[in-house]
Amino acid sequence: MSKNPFKQLYRNEKKTPVDVDLQPLRETTGVSITFVKHSTVIINYFGKRIIVDPVFFGLFPFIVDFTPLTFNVSHIPQPHIILITHGHYDHLDIPSLKKLAPDTPVLSPLGYQGFLHEIGFHNITSLDWYDSYSSSELEIILLPCNHWTMRNLFTGPNRGLWGSFLLRGTADRPCIFISGDTAYFRGFREIGQQFHIDLAIINVGAYEPRWFMAQSHMNPQEAVRAFLELGANKLMVVHWGTFRLGDEPVYLPPIEVGKEMAAHGLSHRLINIRHGETYQLT
Repeated sequence: MSKNPFKQLYRNEKKTPVDVDLQPLRETTGVSITFVKHSTVIINYFGKRIIVDPVFFGLFPFIVDFTPLTFNVSHIPQPHIILITHGHYDHLDIPSLKKLAPDTPVLSPLGYQGFLHEIGFHNITSLDWYDSYSSSELEIILLPCNHWTMRNLFTGPNRGLWGSFLLRGTADRPCIFISGDTAYFRGFREIGQQFHIDLAIINVGAYEPRWFMAQSHMNPQEAVRAFLELGANKLMVVHWGTFRLGDEPVYLPPIEVGKEMAAHGLSHRLINIRHGETYQLT
């Protein structure tokens, strides 16, 4: 029942149809990150495609999808690995997962194996915090974050775990941190002390009102603080622009993050990326 000071900004929201150049996803050299929509990113890591929290469609009829995809998602090159950060509907989406090959390896936190089996996947690895998965010259580690999860009111919350992911290769290949949904917590500093992170992909969206959302999602100021404590070289923000799940308008998070980074003299370390675009890391 709290007052929403952002309502007058909703008139500035507009639908922005999204197309994706699929060619970078087929490259076999270097590292690129394609921001599809919401918190869905596809990381091409030297020819190995990793998709994070695939959401290709809308959620519920009463939630507007501001970034509808304009292309057939079946044209996306099939990923080699699927990462699921937690079980909320805007991260673990059944219609989207069904568009991916059922024999694709799926990495998720503990508690989703039966659910993923029901969808049709049969190559599932359930990870606890700090468990790792290796494939060729790539290691993927599930790390702690400060969140929660629920899919069913009757079974209740937190029947599965939630987490962030860290991707790293051998030798001097880049290390990428994927926050997933998380509130701010002291773990960012600890993670930054353990790993040298080249790129932090941090979810920023659905953070207002703070009295309600601070326990689940970081606001722009906290996201920049987390970035600094992680010690990452570059910052990319996702989880904005697609669904209005908090009070703030969908377009606002990257603007506010940009202001905060500028205030710290860090604008040169912020990757300005929009839905459908690809950033070439190496």
